[in-house]
Amino acid sequence: MKILVINTWSSSLKYQLFDMKDNTLVVRWDVEKIWEKWSSFATFKDAFQSVSETLSTGWHRDIDAIGHRVVHGWEYFKNPVIITDEVIQRIEECSDLAPLHNFINLEWIRLCEALFPTIPQVAVFDTAFHQTMEPAHYLYPISYTYYDTYKIRRYGFHWTSHQYVYDKLIERLKDWTIEQLKNKRAEDLRVITCHVGNWVSITAIKDGKVIETSMGMTPLEWLMMGTRSGNIDPAIITYLMTHEAKTTEQIDDLLNKQSWLLGISWVSNDMRDITAWIAQWNAKCSLALDMYINSLIKYIWSYAALLWWVDVIVLTAGVMEHRTMVRTLLLEKLSWMWVKIDNQANQSALPLEKIVSTSDSQVMAIVIPTNEELMIAKQTSKLIGN
Repeated sequence: MKILVINTWSSSLKYQLFDMKDNTLVVRWDVEKIWEKWSSFATFKDAFQSVSETLSTGWHRDIDAIGHRVVHGWEYFKNPVIITDEVIQRIEECSDLAPLHNFINLEWIRLCEALFPTIPQVAVFDTAFHQTMEPAHYLYPISYTYYDTYKIRRYGFHWTSHQYVYDKLIERLKDWTIEQLKNKRAEDLRVITCHVGNWVSITAIKDGKVIETSMGMTPLEWLMMGTRSGNIDPAIITYLMTHEAKTTEQIDDLLNKQSWLLGISWVSNDMRDITAWIAQWNAKCSLALDMYINSLIKYIWSYAALLWWVDVIVLTAGVMEHRTMVRTLLLEKLSWMWVKIDNQANQSALPLEKIVSTSDSQVMAIVIPTNEELMIAKQTSKLIGN
């Protein structure tokens, strides 16, 4: 069975073709920084056109199903679903909650529907893994009326990444000899998974279930990200609306597209650029990185408390897989949890599975490269039933 996976973000696109007989990658095509002046594509429409031409060349005849990453599923979708007109309508209704993403996901669904009308399509939702949270963890401290009426609550995102690295951790524990974990059953582990790329989220997992996750009703909440502010004092919003006469649309643009790495550094929303400028002694880039590390530490600490300690911290996604300097800064600040850095293992910038803490650390730190596209392919294959 061959599965085509479409994974789109607010400024990037990945499509991959998998042969599920042995989970092998057949074709891969990635585009980053769409809209930016050095990108191959000025708009997503240009990228759509290029991909549609590629997909129409004939090799698509081998595709058995198409899996799409869809960011927000509200409370409508707790599992992957086969896409129908009703599902498309529901995804549209969720678009206000993920304004940078859901409409792009829908564009791809419609494009594939037009190109391949007989091939089944599956939506895999970013919010699904986090549906095990209890009300005490997903509700906000505002009137319960707003949950009853609008389902305002924490949903969480990056499901495919957090689920993939957690599953891979459990699988690899059979191979790794880790003294601290030898008497623990996999299902008893207390794990914090850290998806740290241009977008950031942290999840606390106990007994294989999500206890709490950092992103909320929308991907804007909590940790600072590439262009998103993360948590701020809500009064800042009304203050800026009063003193600068900003509209709700302008505030939304400010918080989603002009903040954190980009807003603080004035240089870029990409950690690769930030670290390059730090090497040139750029003070604002150094400040942005300090804020980045501090925000990660705050949530790792708070989640360790929620879990009543932690056995393993998993580091994944672009920044933690590739940026040795950033990973080192984070690990150094985890010394209070008795995480000791294995300098030799940690120095590699290659995205490899590796234990980056020493054998006498009380909390293990492990890098596991994520593979969201393979997770989407597996979910699609499972749902289609082949």
